[in-house]
Amino acid sequence: MSAFEIIGGKKLKGEITPQGAKNEALQIISAVLLTEEKITISNIPDIVDVNKLIDLLKDLGVNVERISKDTYTFEAKNIDLEYLNSDKFKKKGGALRGSVMIVGPLLARFGKAYIPKPGGDKIGRRRLDTHFLGFEKLGAKFNYNPVDHFFSVDASDLKGTYMLLDEASVTGTANVVMAAVLAKGTTTIYNAACEPYLQQLCKMLNRMGAKISGIGSNLLTIEGVEKLGGTEHRMLPDMIEIGSFIGLAAMTKSEITIKNVAYEELGVIPEVFKRLGIKLERRGDDIFIPSQEVYEIETFIDGSILTIADAPWPGFTPDLLSIVLVVATQAKGSVLIHQKMFESRLFFVDKLIDMGAQIILCDPHRANVIGLGRRNQLRGISMTSPDIRAGVSLLIAALSAEGKSTIFNIEQIDRGYQDIDVRLQALGADIKRITVNE
Repeated sequence: MSAFEIIGGKKLKGEITPQGAKNEALQIISAVLLTEEKITISNIPDIVDVNKLIDLLKDLGVNVERISKDTYTFEAKNIDLEYLNSDKFKKKGGALRGSVMIVGPLLARFGKAYIPKPGGDKIGRRRLDTHFLGFEKLGAKFNYNPVDHFFSVDASDLKGTYMLLDEASVTGTANVVMAAVLAKGTTTIYNAACEPYLQQLCKMLNRMGAKISGIGSNLLTIEGVEKLGGTEHRMLPDMIEIGSFIGLAAMTKSEITIKNVAYEELGVIPEVFKRLGIKLERRGDDIFIPSQEVYEIETFIDGSILTIADAPWPGFTPDLLSIVLVVATQAKGSVLIHQKMFESRLFFVDKLIDMGAQIILCDPHRANVIGLGRRNQLRGISMTSPDIRAGVSLLIAALSAEGKSTIFNIEQIDRGYQDIDVRLQALGADIKRITVNE
């Protein structure tokens, strides 16, 4: 088992480039199953969850070639559907939440699919209903085996239809879109997610020969086609990493330039951090954050305490709320963090309180952070990473804290952040990966 050992309180300086977007990767890589022709994808992050999905595709019969560190070709010409019934698949697929994303492409191209109940972060309930209800509207029939938690799906005659999604789920929308592109007739999806990563998927599918309109809105229209071809695709930089690095710069009083951020695709993210008092400057497609001794949280116009809440795009992404919460601990002023979408994602605040932060956890969804304007520096402690985003938030807290911190269960962080310790060392961080006995 590995851990991070961190000596905090050091100012960092330099440039850092965000990895390719994890959440986009899981959709885009699954989409290669829609065609037997070659697809080339670049800017793929070298992280655990993505690598697990690529290995799963290899086991399924996809010919995968790694052209460079971040570029692969995929050719799904000879797919072994029987593999989906194997114990090996049940184990592999169950360990990776992203494995649910292969269902839509398999239904579209082969008319059937199998999926174990997926795992992933322990951040509360994450329903798959949107995926399954969408497939059912297209004509798919589900069978669930409660003994081995295994779903089998028959979709031999998918037909386009109108559907109103029960929630604007990004992965749910993506999965249903991938199923609909080869269905007979026209599919209309209302209350569709419209995140940049979903837009990227739709644009890629159109280059492959799909007919999707309404991209970027919550109303998608998909005219089914008979087959799709190959294409090339480059993934966006990871907006969650970009937000994490903005928070890191503020917490450690560091001067950092974040390179190649695809600024136009960041939505409200820069503005939310500005409301915390963080100065950041757009320089071309880079973000420059100067060293700040103090940053002060804004209030609402009537003087009431600022509330930052997550919402479907173009609202603020829930994946950055834990970063905002940590950053607020060293700001001047107070903010209410309202995590609407996951009921267990704020439970890591007990570690921050142990480090000296002033936080009141109101309930599983809300935390009131009282920023002390650096009057009391956080102190280093030993702690365990509960999930990907909380893990990086604790890492940022440790880098700003006085003394030594040890973070265990960093396999969670590795699931979503590529070579994070090496990249932080290049900025001057005192962080090292150590092996500990279980």
